[in-house]
Amino acid sequence: MTDLVGAERGGKRERLVASAADLMHRHGVPVTTLAQVAQAADVPPGNVYYYFKTKDDLVRAVIQARTEQIHGLISAADKRRTPAAALKALLRSWADMREIVASHGCPIGTLCADLGRRHDDIATEATVLLRLLLDWSAAKFRLMGRRDADDLAVALVGGVEGAALLSHSLHDAELMHTHMRAMQRWVDSLA
Repeated sequence: MTDLVGAERGGKRERLVASAADLMHRHGVPVTTLAQVAQAADVPPGNVYYYFKTKDDLVRAVIQARTEQIHGLISAADKRRTPAAALKALLRSWADMREIVASHGCPIGTLCADLGRRHDDIATEATVLLRLLLDWSAAKFRLMGRRDADDLAVALVGGVEGAALLSHSLHDAELMHTHMRAMQRWVDSLA
């Protein structure tokens, strides 16, 4: 899941989005400024407005980038032989990024939490991130023959985000790793 944090150094727009995603993950959406993003992306501050008229436009670009990253992760997980193996592969991706999660929280969860405090269309747009994970997980549980697939998807995504919150709050990367292993065993028990 490293793809959720880093990005290749591309053109100015790509660098701005990658820098914004990183800063918003590390410091939060409300306190991240366009000037900070420009500096981190090595782009002159005035050039930001060529690509993004407002901070909200940049936030939307970050949501889109995270959406694409999630699609990449679930696409990679879908290459597994069984639905259970696909779910476990996704859980492994969170375990692999345990140091980042312990330092700054889950890139998806923290973005959704920050934007969920707002009462506008961006808050609604951000829900697509968690909805993608919920819908994909529920589909995998259905393929496993589970009638309670929607509830199991909530338990899986909630378990990941809860572990990420605890791991970050306690600055304990091993907690994330241990919980993801336990969740993989849980998935096995459901198959």
